[in-house]
Amino acid sequence: MPANRKGSLIYIVLPLALAAVVWTGAVRGAGPQFYDDDPIAREPESQDASKAEEMEIGLLYELATNLVVGTRHEPSNTRAGNVNTIDEVPDSSWFTNRIGTRPLTADEIARGPNIGAPPAPDKWEIVREKSAGAQPGFTARDARGETWFISFDSRKNPEGASGSTLAATKFFWALGYNQVETFVTTVNPATLTIGPKATHRRPSGERTRFNQDDVDEVLERSARNRDGTYRATAGRLLPGKILGRFRYEGTRPDDPNDVVPHEHRRELRALRVFGAWVNLTDLKAGNTLDTLVEQNGRSIVKHILQDVGSTMGMANGSSDWNLGYEYFYEGGVSKRRFASFGFALSPWQTIPYKEYPSVGRFEGDHFDPTTWKPHTPTIAYVEMRADDAFWGAQRVMAFSDDLIRAAVHTGQYSDAEAEAYLVSVLIKRRDAIGRAYLPAINPIVNPRLDDAGVLTFENAAVTADFAKPPTGYRAVWSRFDNATGTATQIGETQSPGASMPAPGEVKAIANGFVQVDISADSADHPSWQQPVRLHFRRTSAGWKLVGLRRLPDTAAPSVAGNSR
Repeated sequence: MPANRKGSLIYIVLPLALAAVVWTGAVRGAGPQFYDDDPIAREPESQDASKAEEMEIGLLYELATNLVVGTRHEPSNTRAGNVNTIDEVPDSSWFTNRIGTRPLTADEIARGPNIGAPPAPDKWEIVREKSAGAQPGFTARDARGETWFISFDSRKNPEGASGSTLAATKFFWALGYNQVETFVTTVNPATLTIGPKATHRRPSGERTRFNQDDVDEVLERSARNRDGTYRATAGRLLPGKILGRFRYEGTRPDDPNDVVPHEHRRELRALRVFGAWVNLTDLKAGNTLDTLVEQNGRSIVKHILQDVGSTMGMANGSSDWNLGYEYFYEGGVSKRRFASFGFALSPWQTIPYKEYPSVGRFEGDHFDPTTWKPHTPTIAYVEMRADDAFWGAQRVMAFSDDLIRAAVHTGQYSDAEAEAYLVSVLIKRRDAIGRAYLPAINPIVNPRLDDAGVLTFENAAVTADFAKPPTGYRAVWSRFDNATGTATQIGETQSPGASMPAPGEVKAIANGFVQVDISADSADHPSWQQPVRLHFRRTSAGWKLVGLRRLPDTAAPSVAGNSR
């Protein structure tokens, strides 16, 4: 594929002149609108990134920046920059299409990212402290000498953090994100040793010898089993060179393949939908990781969403009732609560929770995905449009009840009632997401044009029973000149259902393109009048879908997509 190819990805042009040489599909120069390999299945990553170096992002700096800049950021309402010509996210070092693009079995969900053997817990040797996360733990080698990141449950919530980590890892793997191989394991203090070179970074920043007091402090904070052992999660050490974290905005300057600003990557915008589903409020750079790995003979940067355990009620402390409802600080609301010594209650503070030690505060009856909030708003979170939310909602809705049960069951909860409750909440929140986002814009999906000239499609909102069928569908047909990008209308068809014949002129096209604009008439959903634009190419095998655009490149703000 040519290095200067323009047709595959819809990239946002950077404001800096030196960074402006990127792919563009929204506004094209000379050249065809569609190329022979459209729609592409994998994002081009042809450049060697071997010069990438470790970059640290300060937690407090990011927290302050998100609260100050993120809450004031005006969304650009521009189309995501890394979608292909049919409005899908290609595979990349960021994301791999799984659920929603192919059937997944319960066994695949239960396995998730785990491809290697679990740890050998007969012996643990501590090599350093646990560098991230609120749960107690450390880094250790198992009996085979493999390095793992060990994280224990708190004494207040036995099985809570470990269960949510195991289940959430499976969910986010199925959704398409790079995840750490994670297992439930056992740590026996009798077989626990401190390595000869083990160190611990002190609050002052000084690194000193890891000692028995450090071990005791970790175990004192952890939930202990009746037999004196400790249940923990073990995350496998990632291969490659550690490069630090990624941000939810901008690009990585030492990665030549990182050309789409992160706030315009659809999979990062859609974390607003996926995070709301499982209540992943801790969206921050500190829970991500970049590594330098070898792929096809060259070095690329792989981007990992590595810590998704603060979910499903486990992000909330004993006095943290606001997670998912407010940012850490919200001006007038926070001031009013402070001035009233906490007696000025917000409506969400009166929600009745059914709590279990292994689940915490997590419910689905009052959940509204359009008003859900993480700790702080990332720029990608603010930039999410209605078409990004629709894309995310389709993937959440692809989780059947059985697949949700399979993922939750990997948490190995001893309380069957708590496990069943967690499943029921996730099902309710899944349906709330579908109900909010699928009908919000024209929900035409899976369009097909057969050799007989019959166009068929589906209405995602109607299929999911979140909307009544429209009174009818209308299609405007045009010949499309791929070289100039011009369309010449040749007819219009209407149908009460999701199937309609094309005008006779379409059947006569032997080698070329046809453009179809499909809209729907619904009194309940006037936004369905905005047509979904399709492009089909005539090939020797029949008509092939090569283009789909759900919203204009620059769209008006939507309530579902940009409420803050």
